[in-house]
Amino acid sequence: MQSLPARRIVAALLNVWLRIRIHFDAFRLAPGDYLVATKWWVLRKRVRANGQFAVLLSRSPRAYMLWGLQKGRAERVHSPPCPHRPIIALVQTDTGKDADPSQLNATMENLALEGVEAFIIGEPGTDLVAASQNIDWDAGPWLLPVEAGDLLAPGAAAAYRAVVSTGSFNVVYADEDQMDRWGRYLRPHFKPDWNPELFKHFDFLTGSCIVAANKADLLSIGHSDGWAQKLVAQSAGRGQVRHLAELLHHRRSRPLPHIAAQPLRLLEELPSISIIVPTRNRVDLLRTCLDGLAATDYPKIEIIVVDNDSDEPETLAYLDEIQAHGMTVMRHPGPFNYSAMNNRAAAAASGDLLCLLNNDIEIKEPNWLATLATQAVRDEVGAVGAQLLYPDGRIQHAGVVIGVGNAAGHAHRYLRPEDAGYFRRHALPQFISAVTAACLVVQKSRFQAVGGLDEKNFPVAFNDVDFCLRLNQQGWQSFYEPRAVLIHHESVSRGFDRDPVGAARFAGELAALQRKWGTDRIVDPYHHRHLSRAAEHFAVAI
Repeated sequence: MQSLPARRIVAALLNVWLRIRIHFDAFRLAPGDYLVATKWWVLRKRVRANGQFAVLLSRSPRAYMLWGLQKGRAERVHSPPCPHRPIIALVQTDTGKDADPSQLNATMENLALEGVEAFIIGEPGTDLVAASQNIDWDAGPWLLPVEAGDLLAPGAAAAYRAVVSTGSFNVVYADEDQMDRWGRYLRPHFKPDWNPELFKHFDFLTGSCIVAANKADLLSIGHSDGWAQKLVAQSAGRGQVRHLAELLHHRRSRPLPHIAAQPLRLLEELPSISIIVPTRNRVDLLRTCLDGLAATDYPKIEIIVVDNDSDEPETLAYLDEIQAHGMTVMRHPGPFNYSAMNNRAAAAASGDLLCLLNNDIEIKEPNWLATLATQAVRDEVGAVGAQLLYPDGRIQHAGVVIGVGNAAGHAHRYLRPEDAGYFRRHALPQFISAVTAACLVVQKSRFQAVGGLDEKNFPVAFNDVDFCLRLNQQGWQSFYEPRAVLIHHESVSRGFDRDPVGAARFAGELAALQRKWGTDRIVDPYHHRHLSRAAEHFAVAI
């Protein structure tokens, strides 16, 4: 048996070897992108380089192996025993002619090692009804639906027992990975905290959770197919769902989310809405945006264009033209302050809803606004954001993740909508921490209740993030709606802040964001502590 120093030396050498192989894999899979990331590293643009490297390295099949080595995946979790709330596994087995009995045997042996009693579901005479007659319901058991072939990580049952002893829950779920036929662990799913909207479109609980259910619950499901999913959905529907952010399950197979989200039933009576469009020069962008609004299918729209010192003759003529046709044009002279411009227009707006919209947004389909408005009127929803694409079709915005770059970043940026991405998260409606104000819909009363955008601390950058987080605090959670798709010509109108004055202002806004919300420390509840803070793609942190 190796001594502790010898084991440490072996682990260190394996760490170095894996890192070299991961970099080689990243270069082999995308040599051009790898060289660009290397260039930024050499030029000391470390934030940019780290973000690009995180995505490239995560594509290596060895990246997760390195993560396991670094995090000590196999460490056993110790907790006090919980004899009054046993965990009972319900093991779904395949009875077909191609079934592999060794998988069921492996699962049963694994459960026994974890001290988990198990009932086999699927063989003749072994259904939920039969199992319900043999469970000691007086002990208040937790039920663990799993499939034959799935394994619990060492200490998983103890980890579950430790969590359920701290509160009253109906479902506790954990993270998972997948095993291949050689027993290697691949494709980890580091999950968000409870996200009921995402669960409507993607069951990320069944197979990696315990549920508090009773005999009546099992009898109500009876002999039906998909019993495990129904049992979990039934328990989750009662609320009190807790995420245990540890990798506790190794699965042979698992369902993937649907390619497209379920259709949204639009409101029959849509509330009035005021659309606020800040602008400066670039009449070509503004005209494209307003033409798209004219073609939008929505019954009650007020448009307020807020002009910040446009001086190009063609733009001034266009502003006079749209004003003569009844559109509101609000003049806002002085230094560019996005927050002040929107706040001023919001105060004058007559709509029940507000839509903050950049002038560089291009509208391609008529129902985008009705889609966002339908979500914005929900009691639990605050700011609603759309899926924004670059002109080349790649994603520019699919929600905002707090903590990326120690600030906030656009989730899944540069991914193509048809790509699988990270468990199709970019393609599914879900609660999220923040959305961009390039296209944001919110109830006017809620905009006013939190004081609108912060003109002092966030005149240009991060005002949308701060606004969404304040809405979240009031119980109005931000919402990402990918069934509304727009084109965003990002920052074309006013450009990026690369001059010394703009850079200094941005640094001040970044410092204010970190000071107020701790974005350099906190973990976004809809992201994960084991996902990279350097990358806007969801990549394993190594």
